[in-house]
Amino acid sequence: MDRMIYTGMTGAKQTMQAQAANSHNLANANTAGFRADLHAFQPEEVRGPGFASRVNAVSEGQGVDFTPGTMQTTEHELDVAVQGQGWIAVQAPDGGEAYTRAGDLRLTANGNLVNGAGQPVMGDGGPIAIPPHDDMMIGGDGTISIVPQGQPPETMAVVERIKLVNPPLDEMEKSPDGLFRLADGGEAVADAEVELASGVLEGSNVNITTAMVNMIQLARQYETQVKMIQNADENAQAASNLLRTQ
Repeated sequence: MDRMIYTGMTGAKQTMQAQAANSHNLANANTAGFRADLHAFQPEEVRGPGFASRVNAVSEGQGVDFTPGTMQTTEHELDVAVQGQGWIAVQAPDGGEAYTRAGDLRLTANGNLVNGAGQPVMGDGGPIAIPPHDDMMIGGDGTISIVPQGQPPETMAVVERIKLVNPPLDEMEKSPDGLFRLADGGEAVADAEVELASGVLEGSNVNITTAMVNMIQLARQYETQVKMIQNADENAQAASNLLRTQ
């Protein structure tokens, strides 16, 4: 009887973990450039004494869904979207270089170029800082041009270039902070073939309908596991009462 409880308990725990991953995806359905986490249940034999007749379903991460998100035209001069494959380099909270598809850029009061999460955007020489200006434009190759403050429009000059990279996807991994890094801990080389679209923002690739359906299915699976535990407990109590009456 205790084996039945163990199987139900393990199933409920794994279902909760799968529900957490699905809820995380759903919570980021409106996050720019977000890439959904994939998960699936894998069979795992229960080892130990006795005949190997029991198999648990274990929730395991299956990587990341690299499908592109929807492109939205915002016409905001600092919104950029990577066209096709590629990534925008940013400075991660640990000081290292990481990569994202989030192109919701903005300037801080000090002129630092950051994305919507506040992560500094990397250029050829490190985090990008923009001098005071009257106008600013981001080109398709990532070059940033400005009209210096108080100068006529014809004085527009290139001041920086956003670092764009395109390493093989099988060499990248998603970190808990939502950023992508090279699996070997190195830094990707800038790729001049990667192009940006200005005034466009790439959204999340989470399918809300699919995520909602998964949430309902996982909730039902959890209820089934809990009922299995309750039935095991009721059977144990009935067996105990039967033994006491004999």
